Amino acid sequence: MPAPQIDIHHIAKLSRLALTDEEAKRYEEQLNRILGHIDQLSSYPLDAEPSAHAMPVFDVIRADVARPGFTQQEALSNAPRRAMDQFQIPKVIE
Repeated sequence: MPAPQIDIHHIAKLSRLALTDEEAKRYEEQLNRILGHIDQLSSYPLDAEPSAHAMPVFDVIRADVARPGFTQQEALSNAPRRAMDQFQIPKVIE
């Protein structure tokens, strides 16, 4: 399948680049080579599943079981300051 024709001047305009005729010719040749390489790569069969890791990753997850926690008094027992059964902290104003 032939590569599509590239309008390098349109691409330059969209990129807000001022190209000389020599630069436009050089960039057009380079872009055509890049697209030809991509066409060549797309001809290879890619039957493999994509993966994020080279080796399989298994997460070890424990069962989510409720456990006893602190009571309100136990949680507040080491608080430097408390007010109405809550932690009291300094006011932060920026």
